[in-house]
Amino acid sequence: MSVNKIVLAYSGGLDTSVILKWLSEEYECPVIAYAADVGQHEDWDAVREKGLATGAEKVIISDLREEFVRDYIFPAFRANAIYEGSYLLGTSLARPIIGKEQVRIALEEGADALSHGATGKGNDQVRFELTYLALNPSLQIIAPWRIWDLNSRRKLVAFAREHNIPIPTTKKNPYSSDENLLHISFEGGILEDPWNEPEEGMFKLSVSPENAPDRPTYIEMDFEQGTPVAINGERLSPVDLFSRLNTLGGENGIGRLDMVENRFVGMKSRGVYETPGGTILRAAHRDLETITLDREVMRIRDSLIPEYSKLIYNGFWFSPEMKIMQRTMDDCQTTVNGTVRLKLYKGNCIPVGRKSDNSLYSEAFATFEEDEVYNQADAGGFIRLNSLRLQIQALNKK
Repeated sequence: MSVNKIVLAYSGGLDTSVILKWLSEEYECPVIAYAADVGQHEDWDAVREKGLATGAEKVIISDLREEFVRDYIFPAFRANAIYEGSYLLGTSLARPIIGKEQVRIALEEGADALSHGATGKGNDQVRFELTYLALNPSLQIIAPWRIWDLNSRRKLVAFAREHNIPIPTTKKNPYSSDENLLHISFEGGILEDPWNEPEEGMFKLSVSPENAPDRPTYIEMDFEQGTPVAINGERLSPVDLFSRLNTLGGENGIGRLDMVENRFVGMKSRGVYETPGGTILRAAHRDLETITLDREVMRIRDSLIPEYSKLIYNGFWFSPEMKIMQRTMDDCQTTVNGTVRLKLYKGNCIPVGRKSDNSLYSEAFATFEEDEVYNQADAGGFIRLNSLRLQIQALNKK
């Protein structure tokens, strides 16, 4: 492969630091180390210094936080996206924005190749590369884990020492983790045995429900066309609003998930997740929809959620079918305006009130008291017509 310049998705960890040096030696060309700030807690000055010291021609750090929340998290939550009934797609949603920025940088810097540190076993290789190919198929793709012989941590460490790449001297974290504004995930270590309970010291974003406050926290969240805009009456930017939800959820032990999921590449994988803000947001949004969405619109929309979520999980964010799905999901949100009141308590997020100028709920029709708008006698004919096929079936059995 003839390559003139490479843009590497770089984190500063052992894997991508080794990849950075390996690329420069293997392809004998400049490598730009690109890091995306999607809300992970990172010392970006240290990342920049390490990238330059490891041989990067340039280190570019892009602040993508606002765009990530506004254009990726919020659209997915307008659609109530959830994978296999549990996973709120924290890693899956971050990959397309990271890949999109990487393509932009490649064009701006005159690079002709892209590289990443995803292994050949996981979903991220698919998500990154589908993004690259959807946005600029002329760029070459280099996936070191699929072509080199550094196929173990021992070999990576040996390579790093040979090339004077700094290795952390602290005890190695036994887990593989990915963090952004939406979540943090944990895999590997003792979690590879699905019978083992996660260690409490592993969690970073939330207290355990047992140690959460003994008194509930009440909040109110305002929505406009399915998008959250305010907490307790205070309008906030997307990042500030979501960060506030993360804090509130974490303080009350909300958003922990332990599941075994099906990876796109075919294997099952055990993951543990913390998604405090996302858990609150999804509960509030779905609750507001109960009074603002027509029954049949909700039924059809809900039938699309599994396919929509699978597209995100499998890396097809920039596909034509995703564009159609997003437009459909957003068309359902024009009336999702109003306020939801929630009680946060020891790992639970409980909607306890909702109101909207677009509410389809009518107390006059729903009341158990006397009313003048609903003739209960009409229900008899309604039931008989709906039972007709059941009656015919019963008659045929005689």
